[in-house]
Amino acid sequence: MSHENLTTLGMDPGTAILGFGVIRGTSDPVLVDVGVIETDAGSPMPDRLVILHQRTSELIDRYRPDVLAIEQLFFARNVTTAIAVGQARGVVLLAAAQKGVPVAEYSPSEVKYAVVGYGKADKRQMQEMVRIILNLSHAPAPDDAADALAIALCHAQTAPFKDRVAATTAAEDADAARAGRS
Repeated sequence: MSHENLTTLGMDPGTAILGFGVIRGTSDPVLVDVGVIETDAGSPMPDRLVILHQRTSELIDRYRPDVLAIEQLFFARNVTTAIAVGQARGVVLLAAAQKGVPVAEYSPSEVKYAVVGYGKADKRQMQEMVRIILNLSHAPAPDDAADALAIALCHAQTAPFKDRVAATTAAEDADAARAGRS
């Protein structure tokens, strides 16, 4: 599978601000769109989740991504924040599933390693590498949007490698199966 026209929708989930970034390509990715979906902190949580779901579905309809890339949920010290992020992440995953879009999940350290080459990179380093990789005049803002682009870039960097490994493993399995039948 060629990845040069791969469209990746990266999402950085949150209930107040959900970052999104759309890129096309893998070896020389191009920025298609970047932004945030914001909800009113004073609104009831179910209403905020509906907004996030609707807007995520609209993004999927508009850009027709080949994959939605999202960070894996990690355990934070602030349980309330972790629950809110989990809720936002859930509606994003639901929208992708409803639209038939495959989901790729990456840990925060995988994203940092893929984009910067160091799994403990700080925000400034991440934003600068996103700027450089996408050939932008300035780093994307706010942080949530930049993080979403980093997640999309992680997938763009990782997908071709994962596909090569899967193809090699499948070929080795087929060879082993043929050898077992002989």
